[in-house]
This record gives sequence, C-alpha cells and structure tokens, in this order.
Amino acid sequence: MERFDYPIRVAICGMGGRGKDAYAPIAEYEPDRMRIVAIAEPDTAKREECRERYGIAPENCFETGEAMFAHERLADVAFICTQDQQHVIHAVAALQKGYHLLLEKPIATSLEDVRRIEEAAKAADRRVVVCHVLRYAPFFEEIRAAIERGDVGDVVCIQALENVGYWHQAHSFVRGNWRNEAESTFMLLAKCCHDIDYLVWLCGGGKCTRVSSFGSLRHFRPECAPEGAAKRCTAGCKAKASCPYDAEKIYLTNEETGVLHGHTDWPCNILALHPTEETIREAIEKGPYGRCVYACDNDVVDNQIVNMEFENGTHCQLMMTAFTAHGGRTIRVLGTKGAIEAEMDKNLIEIQPFGGEKRTIDVSLLGRDLAGHGGGDARMVDEYLTLLHEGGEPSGRMTTLSASAESHYIAFAAERSRKSGGAAVEVASVRAGA
Repeated sequence: MERFDYPIRVAICGMGGRGKDAYAPIAEYEPDRMRIVAIAEPDTAKREECRERYGIAPENCFETGEAMFAHERLADVAFICTQDQQHVIHAVAALQKGYHLLLEKPIATSLEDVRRIEEAAKAADRRVVVCHVLRYAPFFEEIRAAIERGDVGDVVCIQALENVGYWHQAHSFVRGNWRNEAESTFMLLAKCCHDIDYLVWLCGGGKCTRVSSFGSLRHFRPECAPEGAAKRCTAGCKAKASCPYDAEKIYLTNEETGVLHGHTDWPCNILALHPTEETIREAIEKGPYGRCVYACDNDVVDNQIVNMEFENGTHCQLMMTAFTAHGGRTIRVLGTKGAIEAEMDKNLIEIQPFGGEKRTIDVSLLGRDLAGHGGGDARMVDEYLTLLHEGGEPSGRMTTLSASAESHYIAFAAERSRKSGGAAVEVASVRAGA
C-alpha cells in the first residue's frame, strides 16, 4: 500500500457539522500532518469562509461533491461528510478517482449501497475508514481495557443506554436533517450505529447471531400537541410557557444550548453560520427549526430497544430514547467476576469485582482532550493520518469497511424486527442479502 508524505492532502466533501466543525479544524492545530486542499459545499457563504480560513485555491472549491469528484484527483484522501443518502454517490465517485476515504457513518442507507461501496473500495484498492469515533474515546477505551484485563471475568451481558436528550431529539430528529426516513434513513442507523459498533467492539468483534427490537414514534405527533399549540413557536403559541421543546428556549435561553448564554457552536451553528440573537431569531421565525415539534414531517422513532445475541454467548441490550434531560451514554457490563457501571456525560467508570474493592476511574483526569465525542473525533483522524503516512495494517480498533459493516447488518436486522412486531431476525440472513 502506498504511503504519503506529511502533510496529508485532504479534500472534504460537505462542510457541515462534521466536515467543517469536527474534522477541518484539525488542519489548524496539526498543520504539519494535514492540509485541506479542496472542499465541496453548496452553501456559498460557508464555502467562501472555509476557503479563506484554510487558504484553499478558488478553483478547488466546488458547489457539489459530484463536481469535485468529476475533476482530476486533488488530494490523497477524501473526507465524505455529506448527508446519509449522498454517501454512496460521493464515496463511489471518490474511490474511482483514486482517493482513500474517511467516510462518515452510516456507510450508506441500504444494504445494496453498502456493498456498492465495499466493491468500489476493493476494485480501487483504497483504504476506507468509517467514522465510528466512540472507539477512540478514552471513556470506551478504558471500559474495553478493563474487559480485556479480565476485571469482570467473562462478559455475560451488556446494557447500554443512548440518552439522546429531549432537545437533541427535537433539533436533529424532529425538526432537522434526520427527521424523515425517506429523506435520510431510519433512526437506529442514523444515530445508533455508533452504539451498535462499540457494543460489537466490547464483545470482542465477534458476529451477532440474532436480534429483536421494539420501538415507536411515541410523542412527536400532531395528536400529542398541547392545547393552543401553534404551527410555529413564534406564531402566538399558547402552550409556549410550559413546552420544553419551544425553539426560543432551546436556541436562545437554555443555559446549555442557548446563544444568549454564549453558546455559538452546535446546535446553534446549524441554524446560522454566525449565531447571534438576531440571526437565531430570524432562523426560528423563518426556517425549519422554528416549527412546532408536533407539526413537522418527522416519522423516525423517538424510542427503541434492541436485543442482541452474539456468537460467543454474550447478550446485549441497547435502549435509545429521546426522553432524557441530558445527552450522553450509560453502560453496564456484567461479567462472571464483576461489573462495570459507567456514565459518559460524567466521565466516570466504576469497576466492582465481586467480593472486592470498587475502583473508580475519572476519565476527565486522564489528561486527554475530551472534546468531540469524548475525544474520539480528533484521535480517530490522527490514527488514520498515521496509517496513510506509515502504511501497514489497520489496528484492531480502526473501523474499516468490513468492521463497520457488522453494525449495519445488526441495525438493518433490528429495524426489520421492529417493523414485524419484534420477531427475532437472524443476522446471517441480512449479511447474505436475504
């Protein structure tokens, strides 16, 4: 496999929350390792700002990924950070041009398209890494290390909770880009292939044999609207005072997310390139993020449970729910000799050997940067840049296409189960395309 000199030349397709805010800034604090030489972004203001910020030649700034990948190859690697349903188009075109890929999750929104990308990568002999960044977060690294040390004996079962959070659900999955399955994909694949992937990893990377799943769109429906609710939060809504999903509360006055409390990054920067009270108010009044959560075109679930059985006998349960006060992930690993209980939002891991002394790990004291998925974003990119520079084989942590595909097979099987009333589905049938 070819090796590349530093700085690795990068083309970013899609300058949204992931491309612009999570990955591009790495070029600023590691300029000797990464340089952005081309971008594709349909928003003119965003594209121009990124061009100036990273010193990109004007002729290497494109409105679409299609236009960028129609051009001769401009970089060593392409970061595919567009919307879920665009991944297959952009990934295949980039591979055919000879780019190595860093591909945002999910790989694609159908099994057929996952396989199209796999075939294109094999034909082009290119390295593709999927952005399952939680494997790189110190929080999950410590849990994995405890399991490998045998701190809890043999793992019998794992219980994981994906706390989406009430306002995150409203922002991304009711009003936002991932609200509608036909326009994006189903909730489990869009949001929780992260979680399924780290569960596969914690179980030793083995295959899942069968799954069952239950879930629904329980709350964010017209019939659940409170009396006096308006179609928009700023249109004289009589339920505004008691509604936690009110857009003005989330984007203006909320202490954790509101621009009036100094929060100008996500989620506010999805509404406006430069969030201020004025630009956010305008977005709420005119744009999709000011719609009543009971009057949107959303159809993805707001709660779901997935039960998984692995070939090594381990059982896992993943619960995804919108109805939590805060985001973050909670996990319990139950083994033959002890248990692990951990809360990602608190950065705390408790390891309790049976009959022994409990040990607490405060991940925030490990001296590692925990920004961006608990420190996973930058560390994943850093490892991939090293691989491109040094060559060799990917580490067992790195989610190659084949490693990532397992989480997708499980997600597709779970959604098939959910839509058939919770009947168990053999994952082998999904892998085989049946």
